[in-house]
Amino acid sequence: MQKQQWKKIWVGSAGNMVEWFDWFVYASFSTYFAASFFPSGNPTAQLMNTAGIFAVGFFMRPVGGWLLGRVGDRKGRKAALTLTVTLMSASAVLIAVAPTYAVAGYGGAAVLLVARLLQGLSVGGEYAASATYLTEASDPSRRGFASSFQYVSMTAGQILGLGLQIVLQRTMSEDALHSWGWRIPFVIGALGAAVIFYLRRNMLETDVYEESADDTAAEDKGTIKALLRHKREAFLVIALTMGGTVAYYTYTTYLTKYLSNSAGLPKQTATLVSFCALIVFACLQPLAGMLSDRIGRRPLLITFAVGSTFLTVPIMTLLQHAGSFWPALGLSLLALVVVTGYTSINACVKAELFPTGIRALGVALPYAIANALFGGTAEYVALWFKDGGIESGFYWYVAGCAAVSLVVYLTMRETKDLDLNRVGKGTDTPAPAPVDAKVS
Repeated sequence: MQKQQWKKIWVGSAGNMVEWFDWFVYASFSTYFAASFFPSGNPTAQLMNTAGIFAVGFFMRPVGGWLLGRVGDRKGRKAALTLTVTLMSASAVLIAVAPTYAVAGYGGAAVLLVARLLQGLSVGGEYAASATYLTEASDPSRRGFASSFQYVSMTAGQILGLGLQIVLQRTMSEDALHSWGWRIPFVIGALGAAVIFYLRRNMLETDVYEESADDTAAEDKGTIKALLRHKREAFLVIALTMGGTVAYYTYTTYLTKYLSNSAGLPKQTATLVSFCALIVFACLQPLAGMLSDRIGRRPLLITFAVGSTFLTVPIMTLLQHAGSFWPALGLSLLALVVVTGYTSINACVKAELFPTGIRALGVALPYAIANALFGGTAEYVALWFKDGGIESGFYWYVAGCAAVSLVVYLTMRETKDLDLNRVGKGTDTPAPAPVDAKVS
């Protein structure tokens, strides 16, 4: 692949890694700070409280999707990407300095809540801005490959978070981690976001955005009014995201807690399983993206939905009785191979549905709504089933969401060969020769 193309991928996805590091360390370190912000008692109840605040962050993502999607369509992808990383840095600082329940009562939880609201705003816009940038900046024949690096960078952020957790688990005592060690990743996240802010200020727009010739009037770009002219596509984004986001958060952010809280594995073993599985998962994304550039997006999406519908219940059941590192790793890898059919290409599929003048908002708002309803609540729903003594009900819930998305995948059109400059003009055509993006 040409050096310039790799540079585009790096510019489009590096900040995404830091954003998702900050987003995911909340989930991966919540087992250590849950007791710091809520009264002592049932550990599962404390986790449910922190999971509830985690879910609140997801409910801010539609707001962030609307605000930052509007910025991305009206002011450019660069403006939106710079603003998202600023919000994420601020939220990481707030969590790092939040007072505990012993010091400020529920005041600490309130600070935690504000920080998650800021994170929700940030990530609500980050996904769409980076998905749009990577899709627009790539060679039309390599859009699947280029956009797959969005989940490479997202997963890399989580791998870094888990890697840091492993280091801290092996260098600090359990008491120190519960007392103050959990603050370290949020300090690192804030510093990383500041570095990415500097890098993104030197980023230029894609040619597709600057040379947009779609029918969206200047005053309508990035508006709900313009989005409503694409209601079918917006609904399609929500429906195709439903099964994928539930499965993704089940086997990534929730997996470590599931292995320690339900399967009975030591926290260190559960963290190592997630860490190793995610490394393999990240490596699979570009391979699946390249495959979609050859055979299309729909075959991969359908494979994911069929696998998730029929394999979720047996995989989760077996994971609960895995007992040790290797069986847990093997089952986790099987689940993530299935999920790759969705994660590797969902970003470009969504971007390929909308014209340039409404692309960022068209991806951001429906996707954020789907994540608020299904992805953000996945962990809380799982813990709710567990607290009610019917944990297996969650397995069927995940499978059912995948089944709904399967219906959508079977009926949607193929988007691989569409010309991004002509989407929405009523004459969608195959993509022309490569379109270069100007990147400093």
